[in-house]
Amino acid sequence: MKHSIRAGRPLVSVLGMLVFAVMLFPYLVMLITAFRTKSDIYKLPPAFFPREFTWNNFTDIWSAIPLGNHMTSTLIVASGATVLSLICAIPAAYTMARTKFAAQKYYLYLILTTQMFSPIVLLVGLYREISFVGLIDSWWALILVNAAFSQAFSVWILISVFTNISLELEQAAWIDGATKWQSIRKVLLPLAAPGIVTTMIYTFIQAWNEFPVALTIMTTTEKRPITVGIYSFFSFSGTEWQYLCAASLIATIPVVVLFFIVEKHLVSGLTAGGTKE
Repeated sequence: MKHSIRAGRPLVSVLGMLVFAVMLFPYLVMLITAFRTKSDIYKLPPAFFPREFTWNNFTDIWSAIPLGNHMTSTLIVASGATVLSLICAIPAAYTMARTKFAAQKYYLYLILTTQMFSPIVLLVGLYREISFVGLIDSWWALILVNAAFSQAFSVWILISVFTNISLELEQAAWIDGATKWQSIRKVLLPLAAPGIVTTMIYTFIQAWNEFPVALTIMTTTEKRPITVGIYSFFSFSGTEWQYLCAASLIATIPVVVLFFIVEKHLVSGLTAGGTKE
């Protein structure tokens, strides 16, 4: 049995490398195209590597679109949505983890099914609600919407994290004179840090990449996030692929940097709830 498992490991490794290569290929094309000239992109026969290498695409996009404003708007929306999501998800998940009631499992499944609803399906209703409260063309609208869309996954992950933290640790803190809030802040939250970081990264990336709601409710060009700003390179006269890829490459840098900073916590957070005591 052990021999067959060992014999299958090289095949699994090869398949994993192939899947990784397929997933990496679009990013490689984006990277290469970002350094091409427009004439090189449309030149026939096409070539995978640039015939003409240029850095001008990365300087020209700053004048083609208000890239700095787009990045600032995206950072504000993503950070605000992340903070708001954690503020709502942590107490909800803690309550669900520490309170048992009938049909709790089915209630958790019901929470998760809300992830099946695409923003496109809800767009008309969202627009009417946002318009009714006067938040059209407001960052607050995007913050609220993105925080709401991430709640199901955030609560689900954090429930697993809190469930696997023994209640006896909190009880020991209570015996030592700690209040409920002190035991949560000084005992529970530090132990739950990997799961909280996972939730934070998921919410941040989701808000960073959000497009249809931002396109619909944000009317001021300078206040639009980077996804909508990049969309302006598509037009009836053609697509500026070199600018599109250069701007996309710049837009991925903050997310990649954030991922590498918290990568250790992210991996352990994703495995939270995978084992039982």
